[in-house]
Amino acid sequence: MEYSSFDQMDLSPEVMRALNKMHMTTPTSVQKQAIPLLMDNRCVIAKAPTGTGKTFAFGIPILEYLNMDAKFVQALILCPTRELALQICTELRGLGAYIKGLQVCGIIGGQKMDKQIQMLRKNPQIVVATPGRLLDHVERRTIDVSQIYTLVLDEADKMLDMGFIKDIRRIMKLTPRDKQIAMFSATMSREVMDISWEYMEGADEIEVAPKEEDMPKIKQYILHLEEREKMPAFTQLMERYNCHRVIVFCNTKTRVRVVTESIRRLGYQVDCLHGDIGQGARNRIMEEFRRGKFDILVASDVVARGIDVSDIDTVFNYEVPNENEYYLHRIGRTGRAGRDGQAFTFVTYGQSIRMDEILRYAKVATEELKLDAAENEV
Repeated sequence: MEYSSFDQMDLSPEVMRALNKMHMTTPTSVQKQAIPLLMDNRCVIAKAPTGTGKTFAFGIPILEYLNMDAKFVQALILCPTRELALQICTELRGLGAYIKGLQVCGIIGGQKMDKQIQMLRKNPQIVVATPGRLLDHVERRTIDVSQIYTLVLDEADKMLDMGFIKDIRRIMKLTPRDKQIAMFSATMSREVMDISWEYMEGADEIEVAPKEEDMPKIKQYILHLEEREKMPAFTQLMERYNCHRVIVFCNTKTRVRVVTESIRRLGYQVDCLHGDIGQGARNRIMEEFRRGKFDILVASDVVARGIDVSDIDTVFNYEVPNENEYYLHRIGRTGRAGRDGQAFTFVTYGQSIRMDEILRYAKVATEELKLDAAENEV
């Protein structure tokens, strides 16, 4: 049975209250398929694109079956980056806001071990972790995952691309053989399939194609420019399209720094995120951005997946991304929480072929802009 609303899923009053507060009534495609299977204690392999509601797809069943009297970790969620882990923690806490005694603990690199140990001593029911830091705690005997009910591998393809295969196999051995496993991945690479064959025999498979009703409403524009024309174009677009809350993406940390300084000289309130910035500083910058202390964030793809700010109205791709999937991750930072968004991509002559590849991969509708002429549809 496929449910058309959360009301039909027989969810707890606490979870329904949180969903209603977030004005969420209709599950996305991946939620319609995954939630009933996971609630039925099935293992699930889901191929689903970014931005389709995967966190709630595994988060709702986890919250529904927590034993609030138990003092051990019941659900372990592994993901590839610190930023994504923090984002998942935030979403799960919001979803479980009315569950008395709920503890969700994030275990990531770049934070002080002592602080994380203190959080683990509070007996969290759910732990969200990057694989390396989780194993650090295992070696220190500050965490025990031997009794978990559910293991989630989120963005499994990204984790395996980043070389976490050995860590994941170690973690599998530390957890119960009869655990429920849910694996979510944007692509089904050979490495992802190897994990599924090795640990998930008999799992239910879900494949969710992007559907218009699931995807955020983002107007996408392409501008063909020379390098020297990019900053003047940025300022014109900021004014013409009334941009207030903005993320600018660049490919390298050096370019992030240069673009940030150029924007600052124009008089805008701006800060930046890239791989060389420590986790404590990243957290501070993101918190200030969420609170509106500055309006423009310049970032590299290293942190793109974990930027979860609901009121971003505009994304600028100051450079064409190096990987096809990065384009979707970047523009997916806008158009969130039911809002409309817009994305501008600056394409130099030498990047035209690369951009064509991205558009074939992404299968999205774009418009071409010329700053001295009317908009023409591609």
